[in-house]
Amino acid sequence: MASAVEKGKKVAAYRAVDENITADHKVIGIGSGSTVVYAVERILQRKELQHIVYIPTSFQSRLLITEGGLTLGSIEQFPEIDVTIDGADEVDSQLNAIKGGGACQFQEMVVAKAAKKFVMIADYRKKSKSLGTEWVKGVPIEVVPLAYKVVMQALNSQLSVKPQFTKLRMAVQKAGPVVTDNGNFVIDAHFGPIADPYKLGQEIKLLTGVLEVGLFCRMAEIAYFGEEDGSVDIWKRQ
Repeated sequence: MASAVEKGKKVAAYRAVDENITADHKVIGIGSGSTVVYAVERILQRKELQHIVYIPTSFQSRLLITEGGLTLGSIEQFPEIDVTIDGADEVDSQLNAIKGGGACQFQEMVVAKAAKKFVMIADYRKKSKSLGTEWVKGVPIEVVPLAYKVVMQALNSQLSVKPQFTKLRMAVQKAGPVVTDNGNFVIDAHFGPIADPYKLGQEIKLLTGVLEVGLFCRMAEIAYFGEEDGSVDIWKRQ
């Protein structure tokens, strides 16, 4: 029997697909994570969406697309996307988000920014008044491997906000660090409650060796949260 969390993910994903993807669309971005699995499940149930080209943000979403028999495309082929649907690790009331718990933040950022409309889906646990309060594992930062120590030093010395901790993310069933789909490392930097996530993201992005930062600010138009009782809470950017 599915848990309340899984049921929440499913209802949020289904409703997001039903309200944001139509047969008139030509290219759709597919994000990464456990909630996105349900979005693809819903797409496969709707036969009128089978002709659309789908752009993945990770190896995981590439598999979801190809194993579902959908048309796989690339961002090189289709740099303009109608809608991108993706999950999130934490979302604040302004629809700023922390993403990258699955180490896919660079490709997720590329596909999100290429979209005319960016939609987020999550369960109720991901709602937050301030980023860095519910998701305490840190802001994911993708870095070029040879520069990871330089970046860690810079995070602790060159930002307007000092992190509470920085750590290189290590693999669970492999000796050594997590390696992204792009062959890079991930640093997780926890800042506590983030007063200005957009500013912090810009500061981190400027550090030499940083490829991308898991702070998705001023991007999403709408977010769907599946609640424990099976309802969906919808937040729209003001």
